[in-house]
Amino acid sequence: QLRLVESGGGLVQPGGSLRLSCAASGFTLEYYAIGWFRQAPGQERVGVSSISASGDYTNYADSVKGRFTIARDNAKKMVWLQMDSLKPEDTGVYYCAASNRIYEERLLVRGLGQVSYDWWGQGTQVTVST
Repeated sequence: QLRLVESGGGLVQPGGSLRLSCAASGFTLEYYAIGWFRQAPGQERVGVSSISASGDYTNYADSVKGRFTIARDNAKKMVWLQMDSLKPEDTGVYYCAASNRIYEERLLVRGLGQVSYDWWGQGTQVTVST
């Protein structure tokens, strides 16, 4: 059974950093694109970043470009989201999700859309506050 488990969330001051982890099990990660999504209180879930199955393609929401970095290690079945220069507006529950319907460069068009993903983790809370 395909399973995704996020970790690494917490409370951090503005300007600080966190690294989120997404551990995959029950499937061959190298065949799946992975996306990170954020849901702030009272708001819809939005795409933050995604990475293609090979790792050759990545994309980022405009709000996090230059501050967040996504990476993966298929052999370790892990995907990470390094978040630097955090802002209060980055606060929310962060989810990782998997898709076997986004082929490589198509990630640049579809990678931040929830509808492209079929499997989701339970989320990890990130709070950026003084």
